Amino acid sequence: MIHRLDHQFIQTTLEKLYPYNAAQTARYPGETDLRQPVHVVYGGAHLFKATTPQKISILAAENMMQFAPTPEIFCDVFKWHDKGPNFSQNIYSRVLKKLQTEGVEDFRIDFEDGYGYRSDTEEDGHAEKAALELAHGMKEKSLPPFIGVRVKPLTEELAARSIRTLDIFLSTLLESTQNSLPDNFVVTLPKITIPEQVKTLCEILIAIEKKFGLKLNSTKIEIMIETLQAIFDSSGKLAMPGLVTAAEGRCVAAHFGSYDYTAACNITADYQHMGHIACDIARHLMQLSLSGTGIRLSDSASTIIPVKGDRKVTHHAWHRSYTHTRHSLECGFYQGWDLHPSQLPARYAALFSFFLEGLDLVSDRLRNFILKASEATMVGDVFDDAATGQGLLNFFLRGLACGAITEQEVMATGLTLGEIRTRSFAKIMKGRRA
Repeated sequence: MIHRLDHQFIQTTLEKLYPYNAAQTARYPGETDLRQPVHVVYGGAHLFKATTPQKISILAAENMMQFAPTPEIFCDVFKWHDKGPNFSQNIYSRVLKKLQTEGVEDFRIDFEDGYGYRSDTEEDGHAEKAALELAHGMKEKSLPPFIGVRVKPLTEELAARSIRTLDIFLSTLLESTQNSLPDNFVVTLPKITIPEQVKTLCEILIAIEKKFGLKLNSTKIEIMIETLQAIFDSSGKLAMPGLVTAAEGRCVAAHFGSYDYTAACNITADYQHMGHIACDIARHLMQLSLSGTGIRLSDSASTIIPVKGDRKVTHHAWHRSYTHTRHSLECGFYQGWDLHPSQLPARYAALFSFFLEGLDLVSDRLRNFILKASEATMVGDVFDDAATGQGLLNFFLRGLACGAITEQEVMATGLTLGEIRTRSFAKIMKGRRA
């Protein structure tokens, strides 16, 4: 006779476990099915106007037509000769269309590095003016899908100025829009060293939300990982989980700042670039800390900017930016920074080539994955690998959102348009199960 454990004992033991499983699932829900922008363009707050993102897109398209008027030239810059002429033509036409329709996906009105140090009177005025321009952009529907403001760090020296700027900016904006924020609006906090800086920002946002009658936690934040203390805290533990916890549900993204980070590592200026091994280590620690939490990860920027108006200089800068962006993508970072319109052609060249090169393989994987998941459901087996399915689906959602992949190419996986628009693998499986 097989002796079995007491049923009640097993049930009691599992009941102790389930709350911990639930807590872990809540903290690590898996990849979000919400859209993630492929970049964020930073621009000084003193220069921001409601039409700035649109003008950047126009300038980027003009830059591409000036320095790569044909697909063949584009191919020469990015070394696509082994991929055939159709590949270069395909990428070229899609990149140009993207620049002409939605070249800027995300924009950050910058009161930090892109703004510099100014008098209090100047910064007060720029905070108010930028907020009014943002309100005008909301009214005219001229803003990109994502937008936000970067304040100064909450250090001993700059915290008071940072909060003053944020107060003026948000108060002016909300007074001008009848207490409305733009879609996908965030406040970006740079050079974080301790969780209390994140907590302080959240306390300020709570006060503003209460003052203007906004829903609690309606103002989201991004944390910037660009100090050594944002990687490991004073006790030697990974710091990022604590920074996210301090945000109390407001944090939607973590952005890596490679240049401040490499400077903090005592790396000299000649070697401060996104491809440095120190940056690879930091990026991987970001993934170890935050992957699966739903927090979007973003890489840094290439600071090589073609400003001389020379084809050779431009092509060199494009190729450098392209290489950095491809490295980010291969490391699992699907977003990065851009600092100048001339960088956008290289950004989208890297993105679109990345998505199209992997299209057939990922399409086959997703098609087979959906088939196996459906079969498992049909025979009554438990299928609980939705996170993998969502990860495969997100490849297409990211490519579709930025213009690299068409709806027809996604439908080649066997998905319908209706299923694609759910943006959720779990919902697709639920629909097929019904």
